[in-house]
Amino acid sequence: MRLRSANTFPWLMLLPAIGLMAAVNLLPIVQGFYMSLLKLNQYTLAQYLDAPFIGLDNYRRVLTDPASPLRHGLGLALRNTALFTLVVSALSITIGMGLALLMHRDFAGKNIARTLLLLPWIVPSYVVGTLWGQLFQRDNGLINTILVDGLHLLDERPFWLLGSNSFWAIVIPTVWRNAPLLMLIFLAALQALPTEPYEAAELDGVSRWRRFVHITLPLLKPVIAIQALFQVIDNVYSYNIVSMMFGQGAGHPGEWADLLMPLLTRQSFSYWLFGQGAAVSFVLMALMLAFVAVWMRAFRRSLVSHEI
Repeated sequence: MRLRSANTFPWLMLLPAIGLMAAVNLLPIVQGFYMSLLKLNQYTLAQYLDAPFIGLDNYRRVLTDPASPLRHGLGLALRNTALFTLVVSALSITIGMGLALLMHRDFAGKNIARTLLLLPWIVPSYVVGTLWGQLFQRDNGLINTILVDGLHLLDERPFWLLGSNSFWAIVIPTVWRNAPLLMLIFLAALQALPTEPYEAAELDGVSRWRRFVHITLPLLKPVIAIQALFQVIDNVYSYNIVSMMFGQGAGHPGEWADLLMPLLTRQSFSYWLFGQGAAVSFVLMALMLAFVAVWMRAFRRSLVSHEI
């Protein structure tokens, strides 16, 4: 009886937090799903949750109806989002790991360097989008001034916010903001690694690169896998930087910079198709849940067997 009471007490203490988290997370999801089953547009918005119930018709429209405005540009947005997610995740993890390895070494001013490197992560994403949007201006942007007038690497000022360059215009600030947090996480993991394998490898004359490949990376595999998963989720749902860089949320990023979330928001609010917008959101959420399930299954053994 005493053992059962001891096992029950922690759960009783956690109940308020569990209830609050359920209310904060589950209630909006349930309401959003119900909205996706309603004919919610400019004519029925005043009725809100009492709008006409149409079942799965919104899902049919966004998936199969070519006349649905939410399908306009969807293929390009899917392509851009997939490529953006892959490039940003790979670069953020690589740069974050490199910075963590550098900050793991002893040198003068290490604490100051760590603080300065964390500044991009502290800046709100809305500010990042506005700031880099100004830096990428063709005529008076600082980037073109440095490349053309300062370093003389280019003969003429390129358009960063138009054409294919706009893809890199959203990749660079996103990596700039994501890498410091990954640096901090990888640095904490590096500091928790056991020292015995490194001492043995150093006695055997193993090079620093081979130690990184054969000792550090295998030990950090669970941390890298989890952070890669978080990066994929965050980048698929990227919105703030793109929306602020191209017209403060109302502009069209163009063929190479339009991502799923800006497209969904713009089309939903432009055409007042809130029911269809909710349907697209839940289709995307289902796809991401499936991706997370596959990812966790693929890395389950390493996540369970390794402890950092």
